[in-house]
Amino acid sequence: MKAKMFRVLLSLAIVFTMVSCSSDSSDGTSTDKKVVTNYNYNETELKLITLINNYRQTIGLNTLEVINHISFKSEEHNIYMIEHNLVNHDYFQERSDNLILVLGAERVGENIAYNYKTAENAFSAWMDSPGHRANIEGDYTHFGLAVTTDAQTGKKYYTNMFMKKKQ
Repeated sequence: MKAKMFRVLLSLAIVFTMVSCSSDSSDGTSTDKKVVTNYNYNETELKLITLINNYRQTIGLNTLEVINHISFKSEEHNIYMIEHNLVNHDYFQERSDNLILVLGAERVGENIAYNYKTAENAFSAWMDSPGHRANIEGDYTHFGLAVTTDAQTGKKYYTNMFMKKKQ
């Protein structure tokens, strides 16, 4: 009798655990179809937007149009990295899929950075990295970015996403 009761309780515990492990929207896996239109840019973000577009102009490339939805998705990733004490591209495919679905992206790229005090320092680090530089110089039409400060450590997390809109 005890063994039978144990199996029933174990089964219920497993079912409860599986049902309760749904992801929340801050983990970067949200693929909502809603376009986020409002985003409040901080000084560092505005400076990075200017640095990237000014650089693109100096080498004969188009400037990129800022889309608030992309910045929002970038901020979601920063929050995820802060909450998990990580610096990585986890869930990039989900963010990319969201930009494809919601904004009609044809191609998506992403740069991340961590613990740079200024926009200039983060931009310089990206320019010194061939992969990050390739994204900045890439065949894109739009972008967004977020710089989020960890309230506990004071360190900044940067996510910069690029997309080329389907024509």
